[in-house]
Amino acid sequence: MNAKLESGVTTRPVTRQTFDEVLVPTYAPAAMVPVRAAGLDVWDQDGKHYLDFTSGIAVSSLGHCNPVLVDAMTRQINTLWHLGNGYTNEPVLRLASALTEATFADRAFFCNSGAEANEAALKLARKYAHTKFGSHKSRIVSCYSSFHGRTLFTVSVGGQSKYTEGFEPLPPEINHINYNDIESARAAIKDDVAAVIVEPIQGEGGVIPGDVAFLKALRELCDQTGALLVFDEVQSGVGRTGALYDYMNVGVTPDILTSAKALGNGYPIGAMLTTEEIAQHFNVGSHGTTYGGNPLATTVALNVVEQINQPAFLARVREASAKVFANLEKLAADYPQLFAKPRGKGLLIGLPMADGTKGKAKDYTKVAEKLGLMLLIAGPDVVRLAPALIVSDEQIAEADRIMRAAADEFAAA
Repeated sequence: MNAKLESGVTTRPVTRQTFDEVLVPTYAPAAMVPVRAAGLDVWDQDGKHYLDFTSGIAVSSLGHCNPVLVDAMTRQINTLWHLGNGYTNEPVLRLASALTEATFADRAFFCNSGAEANEAALKLARKYAHTKFGSHKSRIVSCYSSFHGRTLFTVSVGGQSKYTEGFEPLPPEINHINYNDIESARAAIKDDVAAVIVEPIQGEGGVIPGDVAFLKALRELCDQTGALLVFDEVQSGVGRTGALYDYMNVGVTPDILTSAKALGNGYPIGAMLTTEEIAQHFNVGSHGTTYGGNPLATTVALNVVEQINQPAFLARVREASAKVFANLEKLAADYPQLFAKPRGKGLLIGLPMADGTKGKAKDYTKVAEKLGLMLLIAGPDVVRLAPALIVSDEQIAEADRIMRAAADEFAAA
């Protein structure tokens, strides 16, 4: 037997150092290694407890190891795992029906991630434009500081050069406008544009809500030019903003919507939702995926949607949001040398660093983590909070207590 494959590999001791020894260094994870979780509670290898206000980057919205999802997945694991798309399956049909009934969409395409969902959306938009108007209509317009995935196509569409450096040449016919800048949009969106893709609230770009007037202007410009409006709701979707999808909050209906992250509560799944007319431009063989729409992923996602898409559940998200915002506004007022006014929507919230502490968001989150609170950043200048949507008032109060203690320690450093 190969020495690397000897018995005991599944139980061999591993530490954070193991990451540096065997993983491709595309991440710089925290020093602690989580090993167990339930709800918003996480424990590391040393048994230390943390309150998780990251939910895996807005993914585990129903909490870690949600018992309803564990039960649903266990039943499906013992029933049917995978078929391939030469066949369909009951869970994917039920999930597609639930999402189309709950949204503007008539059709769904399932894949494995937000990047894949956006890749499908952009490919479909080009196919639609080329078929209906001709190949000259191919340009894609996105926003600076946006984030749409890590494939070469989607990372090029995202307006952050730090993610494309070294990967040139990039796909052509992609332009960027300033977020929330209507005049910038008007100057860019002409008759040769196939699609405009936008996050209704920019996540990685700093947790910046889209102005309703800006999003409505994009809708009007797309209507005038025949371009398709794509809403990237990978991070804002599935209850995160207090509605099933944020387009429902802003009153602007896209032609295509992409969803992932919270849709599977940690089980990989992505979805592209669109109308009957647009969907018909993807015919058999024009796009596909091996794992997309498999019975395991769609079983979990259906149970997620059924739990979250309830008026009382979404009302509680809005209530919890108000409590977190109130705490953060007071925190910013009490520590003006550290923080500026919070922004965001629902339970996707950014706390910008003050002028004197810009670039130090990660330093602050490291202090909070040491004190037992897991937080995110949205760029170097913004602390990001994205707790599970089931967060309790007691957990909100505990997070506030730790953030204040961390502010004291951070200020004294």
